Amino acid sequence: MPSAAARIFVALQHVLPQHGISRLIYAAARSQTPWFKNLLISSFIRGFKPDLSHALISDPLAFESFNAFFTRALRSDARPLPADPLALACPCDGTVSEIGRIDDDRLLQAKGRLYTLDALLAGRREWVERFRGGYFATIYLAPHNYHRIHMAMAGSLRDAWYVPGRLFGVNRVAADGVANLFARNERITCLFEGEGIEHALLLIGALNVGSMETVWHGEVAPRRPRRLTRLDTARDGKPFAAGRGEEMGRFNMGSTAILLFPKDTIEWASHLATGRIVRMGETIGRRIRNCKPRSR
Repeated sequence: MPSAAARIFVALQHVLPQHGISRLIYAAARSQTPWFKNLLISSFIRGFKPDLSHALISDPLAFESFNAFFTRALRSDARPLPADPLALACPCDGTVSEIGRIDDDRLLQAKGRLYTLDALLAGRREWVERFRGGYFATIYLAPHNYHRIHMAMAGSLRDAWYVPGRLFGVNRVAADGVANLFARNERITCLFEGEGIEHALLLIGALNVGSMETVWHGEVAPRRPRRLTRLDTARDGKPFAAGRGEEMGRFNMGSTAILLFPKDTIEWASHLATGRIVRMGETIGRRIRNCKPRSR
C-alpha cells in the first residue's frame, strides 16, 4: 500500500493548477536578471548536485538564464555511441521506469497499472497497429539529469503531433498512483522510419515542464490553444531526419521519454530493468538484422 505521504502527493496532483504553476516556472527559469538567475542556479546545484564535469560550458553562472543552464550542452566526446551499427543508443540520461514487450496494445506504467497504445498515441490507429505486440521503454529524467533527447537510431520523421493534456508529475510516486499517467499528460509524439523499421519517440510533459521542443519545430509547448495539432515533417520539400545520437529535442525541466518499436524488430539489452540508471549513448538494445519492413 502507498504511504500516507504518497497518497497526499497524488491527491494534490489532481487539484493543483498544473498549467498555471508551470507558466510561473517557465517565466522564472528564463529570467536573465543576474542575481535572480544566479540564485536559482546556485540553489539547484546545492539541492540536486548535477554532474557538470561533461558540460560544454564549465561555469554554471556563465549561462544567461536558469533554463539555459538546465538544458546545457555536453562536450562532443561526453557520450560516445556504440561501435555496433545495429545497436540502439539510449536517447537520454535517466532511470529506466519500465521496459519490455507491449502486451497486444497494453504497456506497463508501474506494478499493477497498465495503459493502452490507443490512449498514448491519441487514437492514431495506423500507428497503434504498427506497434501492437512490439517493444517499449520508459525513461524518467530526474532534475539532475542531462535534459536533451537524442535519436536511438537514424530515422526520417514520418509523422508528428502535439497532444494536449494534464501536467501530472512523472516520478515513481506519480507513476504508481496516477492512472493512465503518460496517456493523460501533455506530450509530443514523433514517428520515424529508418534502417528498414519504424520507431516512435515520445516526450511526456510534467508538472513544471510546460515547455518542450524539437530541433525541427522549436518550442512546441506551451501553446495556445491547447488542442491536438499535427506537426510538420518536412521543410521546403526536404524531410526532417537525424542520425543515431543526434539531438532531436529537449525538456525545459525534467520529465519522461518513451520509445516504441514494432514487433520482431529489436531486442532489449539483457541488463536493462526497472530502476537501472542509463546515460545517453549507451547500448540499450539491438536491431534484428533480418527484420522485414512492415507493409503499409
